[in-house]
Amino acid sequence: MKVDSRIRRGLVLVGVAGSLLTGAASIRAAAQWTAASAPLAVSPASAESLATRLADEEARSAALQAQIDKLRSGTSDLTVALDAARTQITTDTATATAMRTRLATAKARLAALEASIASARAAVAARGAGGGGSSAAAAPAPLAPTHEVETGG
Repeated sequence: MKVDSRIRRGLVLVGVAGSLLTGAASIRAAAQWTAASAPLAVSPASAESLATRLADEEARSAALQAQIDKLRSGTSDLTVALDAARTQITTDTATATAMRTRLATAKARLAALEASIASARAAVAARGAGGGGSSAAAAPAPLAPTHEVETGG
């Protein structure tokens, strides 16, 4: 069975047109169905309210930027203070080391002086015991402890 090419073309055109119409009708029905199921309950914001909100947000942003700048300034002040404290700690450490050295030297000198005083007392006591005179007259008064004070660095 052969169908004439003109009839065949006509049937194809009718089929394509019917498909296009069916597609358009289904798209329109889907759009109406979507619009019916999701209506706009709240109207969109007006341009004036958006401009007001934008101005509010810009003011808030400027305030936050001022706070950030203040924090940066405070941070730089704290950094300077921390550097000064580190320098002071270094200086104090060096001073403490020098003082420990001076203290050790002073203790050694004090020990030597105390040993010298003890030997002098022993010599005086030995003279008084073996010398034959009155022990009260021969014994000198006990020596008071002496401490040397360093004034130089």
